[in-house]
Amino acid sequence: MKTYKVGVIGATGMVGQRLVTLLNGHPWFKISVLAASERSAGSTYEKAVFGRWAMHGPIPEEVKSIVVLDAEKDAERIAKEVDFVFCAINLDRESTRALEEKYARLECPVMSNNSANRNVSDVPMIIPEINPEHMEIVKFQRERLGTKRGFIAVKSNCSIQSYVPALHPLREFGLKKVLVCTYQAISGAGKNFARWPEMVDNVIPYISGEETKSELEPLKIWGKIYGKEIINADLPDITSQCLRVPVSDGHTAAVFVSFKQKPSIDEIIKRWAEFKGEPQLLKLPSAPVQLLKYFDEPDRPQAKLDRDFENGMGITIGRLREDSQYDYKFVSLSHNTIRGAAGGNILMAELFAAKGFFD
Repeated sequence: MKTYKVGVIGATGMVGQRLVTLLNGHPWFKISVLAASERSAGSTYEKAVFGRWAMHGPIPEEVKSIVVLDAEKDAERIAKEVDFVFCAINLDRESTRALEEKYARLECPVMSNNSANRNVSDVPMIIPEINPEHMEIVKFQRERLGTKRGFIAVKSNCSIQSYVPALHPLREFGLKKVLVCTYQAISGAGKNFARWPEMVDNVIPYISGEETKSELEPLKIWGKIYGKEIINADLPDITSQCLRVPVSDGHTAAVFVSFKQKPSIDEIIKRWAEFKGEPQLLKLPSAPVQLLKYFDEPDRPQAKLDRDFENGMGITIGRLREDSQYDYKFVSLSHNTIRGAAGGNILMAELFAAKGFFD
């Protein structure tokens, strides 16, 4: 595999920092450009994140001295210097959508962590193990944008990464209805406890926009390409509640599910154990060897113990049992800033690279 020059747009934020960390030493992708808002532009990356670095490890040496560019004003320069960009910039929805389209029209593919383009019918929203076939919509998006190379692909919301991968291998039994309650870490809001002390000993029962994303985005992921657009799946019916909890990293989901043909508990656990997606078959650099792991212990998964399973790219599951209102219930966990954000974005880019979309 060739080496691709990449840029990180929004490199100073929480997800941008995680992208910078995970890309350090990547076998296919090398950071050539870091960009952020006008406020950070002109500073070295080390200076731009001084007092704001939220990762456990130090700033990678190879990026410390890179001068941060202005994501908007320097777009043309950035597009010429890289093969594609990761975008995790924190702007309002319309500004984000316009900026990502600007890069795409400059013939620079965009791997987006943002929600602004997720509802656009010809923009693929990829969980690489689940819907790689949606990459084929890119040819129609390029037609709309008038580009040869440029396009936008998005990763899904962090909340659904904790339960959609667990439900996906069970679709053969006919997912009918799902109720999910998510308990979401503060890093999902771009914060840590030092910067959000009011979250200590606290639960906030509201995260703006999260429940709508949790209920609708799985239907696009399970949708089909018809003509020049992705049409959402009709089922399952999903309802959700999303809460912010005092955990640093790791989104936990309590899931209740009913099927058209109810499987046995043994059949469900077998499907989880055997499931592999295209990233596993292709042995992509960031792909977990085992995507789904089931615990028999009644007190697992736990965020502190299990969020780093498979370097934060795996999903852990436990407490599968029958329910009085639904067929079954279980608990699942994902690392929200790795699998649910930066790591999932990098894995998506690896899949596009492996399929030749950046060449």
